Amino acid sequence: MSARSGVIAGGNWIVDQVKLLDTWPEQDALATIVAESLGNGGSAYNVLKDLAKLGTRFPLEGIGLVGDDDRGRWIAADCASHRIDARQLRVEPGAATSYTDVMTVRATGRRTFFHQPGANAKLSPEHFDFGATRARHFHLGYLLLLDTLDARDATGVPRAAGVLGAARAAGLTTSVDIVSAPPLRFKHGVLPVLPQVDCLFINDYEATHATGIAVRERGHLNHDAVEAAARLLHLAGARLVVFHAPEGAFSVGEKEPGTWQPSLRIDASEMRGAAGAGDAFAAGFLLGWHERWSVSRCLRLAVATAATSLFHPTCSDGVRPLADCFRLADERGQPAD
Repeated sequence: MSARSGVIAGGNWIVDQVKLLDTWPEQDALATIVAESLGNGGSAYNVLKDLAKLGTRFPLEGIGLVGDDDRGRWIAADCASHRIDARQLRVEPGAATSYTDVMTVRATGRRTFFHQPGANAKLSPEHFDFGATRARHFHLGYLLLLDTLDARDATGVPRAAGVLGAARAAGLTTSVDIVSAPPLRFKHGVLPVLPQVDCLFINDYEATHATGIAVRERGHLNHDAVEAAARLLHLAGARLVVFHAPEGAFSVGEKEPGTWQPSLRIDASEMRGAAGAGDAFAAGFLLGWHERWSVSRCLRLAVATAATSLFHPTCSDGVRPLADCFRLADERGQPAD
């Protein structure tokens, strides 16, 4: 039997309809759209496309649902052009392909999302066939934005836990990403899933709401972020927690005492949008994890990949090849405190 290789990602497949605004309006006021474009969106879609743009040589596969419509066909064509195996990306009868209107303010890069769940809401455990893949790693996202997988099974645990357990039983390692949600949703919808997770990606907002530890003070990251990551590791049962924020990233694990990686220096005038930066971070980390790099090198690539995504308003069009990401890290890197 051949050795496992590659990343298979399941979850949200979304078409982002990105609109760049001159300002964010008050209720009932007007803003001008200065540019617009279509792009990929959703955890599974973004991570796989980012891995493709990084130039990975290992196989990339997707699992999910789309509609029998123009957006679904656009996704299928985009997968084909980025060598993403879409055999488990199925058309769901009677459902529309999910889309999001992404409103990005030109001056700040801040964005607001108006989301149509579409076919993603119907993704269920029977759509995942891990016997049909030789991938090494399975990534699932976003938890709390997949209605059927977020719903509890007969044991009271979200169905996503069974999907992750099936991936592990088939010989794959696992990772998850989540959407920012109130503490109660995180407690009931995410924590019960995490014992089936090898690597948890979480941002500063989510870490605060999951643990009750305020990791920001007066708008700045504080040292309690390290405590929050450690508490998540204890609460979750995951092998590795990878915490990320605008200032940088921190990882802690069973055999990982803790590694801090500052973000790259990117001037606000260079930023075109932050949509997809978290998924670009995850893609960079997962590339290194798949190749069994050190955690510090994984984090370095992760923050560099996230930085390149900021140069374009869509989620993935700014992502550069691996060598260019490391070159940017050399040019714009910051020393660890």
